Amino acid sequence: MSEKSTMYKIVKYTRDYYDEWNSFIENSKNATFLFHRDFMEYHSDRFEDFSLLAYKKNKLVAVLPANKNGKDVYSHQGLTYGGVVLEKEVKFEIVVEIFKNILKYLETQSVKNLIIKQIPSIYITNTNDEILYLMFVLKAELLKRDTLSVVNLFERLKISNNRLEGFKRGEKNGLVIREEDTFELFWNDILIKNLKKKHNASPVHSLEEMTLLKRRFPNNIKQFNVYKDNKIVAGTTVFESKYVAHSQYISGDESKNSLGSLDFLHIYLINEVFKEKKYFDFGISNENYGLQINKGLQFWKEGFGARTITQDFYKVKTKNHAILNDIFL
Repeated sequence: MSEKSTMYKIVKYTRDYYDEWNSFIENSKNATFLFHRDFMEYHSDRFEDFSLLAYKKNKLVAVLPANKNGKDVYSHQGLTYGGVVLEKEVKFEIVVEIFKNILKYLETQSVKNLIIKQIPSIYITNTNDEILYLMFVLKAELLKRDTLSVVNLFERLKISNNRLEGFKRGEKNGLVIREEDTFELFWNDILIKNLKKKHNASPVHSLEEMTLLKRRFPNNIKQFNVYKDNKIVAGTTVFESKYVAHSQYISGDESKNSLGSLDFLHIYLINEVFKEKKYFDFGISNENYGLQINKGLQFWKEGFGARTITQDFYKVKTKNHAILNDIFL
């Protein structure tokens, strides 16, 4: 066994690593509060956790938030994004060794494939394309590519006349925006009804789960409701990270177009509440496993000056780790 191969150690996460994991997440180059164990474990009953820690000479240099499903490990099916989380100053050669050793470890655990859900570039603190390059070298299969509609708040584009007209309708109708500490009104009066009617679906997070997460992350999860004559007519749930404000849920009642409630709300959030952020992320407009776009939804988001970035999903065979032995000349 080579000296380099013994330099790295991969360990499966247990509760004993709770503090070390969270401290690493706090100081990494490509993580948000979604990777904190208190967020990851709110739905631990639904996923078989298979998170990994990577050490170089007993120093933690990377973690992989992950779950196991059959013969595959995912990064992570219960999170919006994932991938290998790296220390800020890590260099390319070390990333190669980390990823090679992760694949080797997974192979020894009878895992056939690692499914990676890349973190979008807007969320990271430093350049982060090492793994993307390794996907090419390792002949990974691109499973899916989603499109996110993002407003660059440092180089803002003009808000369209359609959205401005909606904002003016909101002003004319006397709409009021309030930041709330609870989610009951939005969930029960707006969100659940709309998702059931339009998509025969339920929110990814139950009301109880969102309430729990808000209690754990009060500075990162925020609820904004819109009222007409003290009756809720629209709202959005925002996940706030270092650089990005992301509308996790957006919904309004049947009067949203006539009142301009969602235009009124989001122009206010972009211009006032989150104006110091780098980005405002409206999320995806994809349907049918990423292959089609909801044209009306895309048009609405682009009206605020949002433009497209992508998020990739890859499947890499764990046995392909040997390819990385020959990456350097």
